[in-house]
Formats: sequence, structure tokens, C-alpha cells
Amino acid sequence: MKAAIVTIGDEILIGQIVDTNSGFIAKSLDKIGIETYEMLSISDNKQHILDTFSLLQNKVEVVIITGGLGPTKDDITKHTLCEYFEDTLVRNTDVENHVIELIERALGREASQINKDQALVPSQSTVLHNQVGTAPGMWIKKENTVFISLPGVPYEMKYLIENQVIPKLVQEYQRPYIIHKTILTYGQGESHVAERIEDWENQLPEYIKLAYLPSPGRVRLRLTARGTNKQQLEDTIAENVKSLDAIIHDIIVGFEEEDTIEVVLGRILKEKQLTVATAESCTGGKIAQLFASVPGASTYFKGSVVCYATEVKMNVLGISKDLIAQHSVVSKEVASAMALSVQKIMQTDYAIATTGNAGPTKGDADAELGTVCIALATPNGVIVEEFNFGQPREKVIDRAVIKSLELLQKEILKNVL
Repeated sequence: MKAAIVTIGDEILIGQIVDTNSGFIAKSLDKIGIETYEMLSISDNKQHILDTFSLLQNKVEVVIITGGLGPTKDDITKHTLCEYFEDTLVRNTDVENHVIELIERALGREASQINKDQALVPSQSTVLHNQVGTAPGMWIKKENTVFISLPGVPYEMKYLIENQVIPKLVQEYQRPYIIHKTILTYGQGESHVAERIEDWENQLPEYIKLAYLPSPGRVRLRLTARGTNKQQLEDTIAENVKSLDAIIHDIIVGFEEEDTIEVVLGRILKEKQLTVATAESCTGGKIAQLFASVPGASTYFKGSVVCYATEVKMNVLGISKDLIAQHSVVSKEVASAMALSVQKIMQTDYAIATTGNAGPTKGDADAELGTVCIALATPNGVIVEEFNFGQPREKVIDRAVIKSLELLQKEILKNVL
């Protein structure tokens, strides 16, 4: 099965907001064996929407549309759906009652007529109940394609995908299995990794695809198997991962299924009842932001000191002025002192500290541009390493964040396995 994802809104096309909906929808579809064939972002223009629907009709089995379902005149998706399906809008009393109750409960006022008109839906559509918002989802089928229209507000879209769309797709369609396995490598570039595993890659079965996913500081190798026999797919993936590990064991740092490294780390920290804090200079709080983005992180992430300026390192963390003068603010010695200090302040098992020259100028440090020192305070002492991540600035920061998390993960697993 193939799907297309269409986001509607001029605000996306002019860069006013970033489309995060498409990625979430594609991942959700992939989990149930539906391949995303195409992603499109189009304007709030009736003819453009109609042309897009016609283009996708019978080309894919599923079209998921987000956006344009608000109560104002610039939200035209419902009216355009009616034109495409030669349909009319009718009032759904269940939706209207929900809208009235939600407005009165959340806002403490009577629902206006504009609010109530959210209950107008194409007569041919199956309404997908939106428990967390006023705009319902709509499911309409024409020939071999089902069109599913959802609100663009991310939390409303996610609710409908998880509670309405995915269950209905599973119920109504036979789908193949899609199995992924992602191997995380660190320390060698994409081309070097490809050279090392070329023979292995050439021997992969036809139904298994390998994708190289390079990013600053690491290369992810994603194996994707498609077929009707789930057990066979999983067994074949496992066999090939085992043979790959024998070839590049020295650069494999872990495996990624659905979760990002901060989610995996959070799970490990929670299971082992360990805690962590950060003291960040050049990374500016990005490590802390990743930790805090995971629900339930308060059980293991205690806090952060963003000590961007040298005086903050001294006044808040208590780093010696003489130590900075002797070794420079970007040094292993200062990074170690930062990690130990924040570990003591936050009373945690582990603490990460970063200090570096991200660029484009050197600032207070003597080290070359791209130099980053990362320290990890552990229950048994401090581990500190120095790297040069090159330029530009964004690359240095991203690589420093990723490397910090990898160092923590590697150290914890070493001590708990």
C-alpha cells in the first residue's frame, strides 16, 4: 500500500511554521506497513487543492490531508472536498454537541455560530471524532483512494492518527509487513563505512534495502525489509545485522529502533535509577533540551547550568580563575571541573559538561575553531575527551550534543551490563 501526505497552508510555504505533521504521519503509517509515496505542501488555493487531489486519485490508496479545517474564511478544505466529491455540507449533531461542550468547559463562554459551524461536514464523509479539538477528521473514499482530512494543529492531528485513523486503516486494509533495523556507527564517514561493508551490502536479499543516514559525527545504517512473512523478515534482518557487526564492530555504538538516543538513554537511566545533569557552554542548553523533551524525564534529569560566559563558569559553578588562566576556558581541565561541579550541585550520578569554540570567532578561548572538550563525571571519576568538529558553527554544536549523549550511553552500559 502507498500513501501520500498533503499539508495545506501558506504559512508552511513561506516558512512561517515548520511542518512536523508529515513526519509523524509517515512514521505512523510505516508501523502498519503503509509506505509513504509522496509528501506535498500546497497553498490555501482551491484550484491547487483540487489539482492535487486529482493528481493523487488512484495513484495511491491513501491520501492524508492536514490543515485548512479552522472556523475562519481562509480555511477552505471542507468546501474544496465538497467540490471534488460533488457533495454538500451537512451538520453533524454529535460534533456540534462536542464543540459546544468543549468551548463552554475550556473557555467559559457560549459557543459562537462560527464555532458551531465546525460541525459542518461533507455528507459522504465518515466523521473521525476529535476528542481534543473542535475540528473533526473526515474519511471519504472515491474509487480506489481514501481521502482523510485532519486538522493541522499537531496535538489534534496526533490524537486522530493514533485513535481514529490508524485503527480504521488496520481494520479495512490488508497490508504487508515493514521491518526496520537501524545500526548506529560513530567515528568514520559515510564513504569509508560504505567501502568497508560493500561486499556485505551486495549480498543482501532483494527484499532488504540498505540506506545510509549520515549526520554530524555519525552514520546510521538502516535496513528495511518488506514482505508478507513477518518472522522471516525479522530472522533475516537479525542474521544480516550479526554478520555486519563482525565487519564493523569497532564503530558500532548501538541500535535504534523507533526511538532517538535521548529516549533510549532516558529509558536506561530510569530502569537503573540513575540521574544526570549538564553544564553547557558551547552547546547552549541543547543537551538539556533533549533530555527534557522526553516525557517523565524529571525522574532522571535533574537540571542544567548553561554557563555560556566565562564569568558564569566562575560565579555559578565555582571554576577557579587560575585554572582558566592556566589552561584556557576551552580545555579538558575546565570541562572536568565543570562536570564535577554540576554533579555536586545537582547531586546526580552522572554529569555532562561541554566547553568549546563553535565559531565563527574564538571568543575568550585560545583553542582552534571547532574544538570541543566534553567531560563526563561518573560515580567513579571523570572521563574527558577533546575533539575538533570543524566548521560551520551549527555542525560543531550538533556533533558535540550527539557525542555527549553517546559518551554517556556507552559509559552507563559498560557499567551496568
